[in-house]
Amino acid sequence: MPTHAPLPLRHFLLALAVVAVWGTNFVVIRIGLNHLPPLLFATLRFCMVLIPMVFFVKRPAVSWTNLAAYGLLIGAGQFGLLFVAMKGHISPGLASLILQTQVFFTIGMAMWISKERIQGFQIAALVLAVAGIVVIAAHGGGAATPLGVALGLLAALSWSGGNIVARQAGPVNMLGYVVWASLFSIPPLFAMSLWLEGWPAIVKGVTGAGFTTWLAVAWQAVGNTMFGYAAWGWLLARHPAATVTPMALLVPVFGMSASALLLGEGLPAWKLIAAALVLTGLAVNMLWPKVRARMLAAA
Repeated sequence: MPTHAPLPLRHFLLALAVVAVWGTNFVVIRIGLNHLPPLLFATLRFCMVLIPMVFFVKRPAVSWTNLAAYGLLIGAGQFGLLFVAMKGHISPGLASLILQTQVFFTIGMAMWISKERIQGFQIAALVLAVAGIVVIAAHGGGAATPLGVALGLLAALSWSGGNIVARQAGPVNMLGYVVWASLFSIPPLFAMSLWLEGWPAIVKGVTGAGFTTWLAVAWQAVGNTMFGYAAWGWLLARHPAATVTPMALLVPVFGMSASALLLGEGLPAWKLIAAALVLTGLAVNMLWPKVRARMLAAA
């Protein structure tokens, strides 16, 4: 398949639904973190993914090593780090923005594996995105601490690694893939929760959680993981990473809008400038090859 072939309409709509769920999900995460320690929250999320679905969904025909790598990267890596960051270190809207640097990490890893050379437009796109991250680090204040930015970038790196691992799994049943990979997300998350948050905080979090909190956990499992990651992995197994991953540039659009509307997160000028820089970088990376192809065809 050509590197920059467009998504068919049905696949585009599926990707759009995924990024809409992922974007608004940052508000749901913030609600859950009001009552649960972050690593415990992440642990419960993957417990709900695993049970009871593991008894009804067949394990996909991939190696245990591949499942373990995906589970560790997406579970302990992406969401463990993200939830810790969002517990007072970064606002939901900015978290949704920084996490999209996974596009550059994913494409960079894909190029490294395929031994492709980086192109000029990709460098320009990366410079724009990095400039946006620098603006966030310089002006974040209470909205984003340096630790929050660092954890967000590490979460994005983990997500990109998960993208590559899922792509290497090939066209498997992705619902079964994310369910069985959760076997490897839960133990490290629970161990870190026990070590860093402590047993009293775990007991207090579980026993004190109300209906809204458990609904937030359930949404993490059903909406964000079972639907979102299964569909995203399904798309990555059928299209080049450079075609699918740029769709994630819409996640912060949904994320920042939902955070402003539902949580009252402010949108000062510096935050809009940072968002514009990151999103422009993502857009350049996604659109320039198509623009260049049309220019060459018209010449």
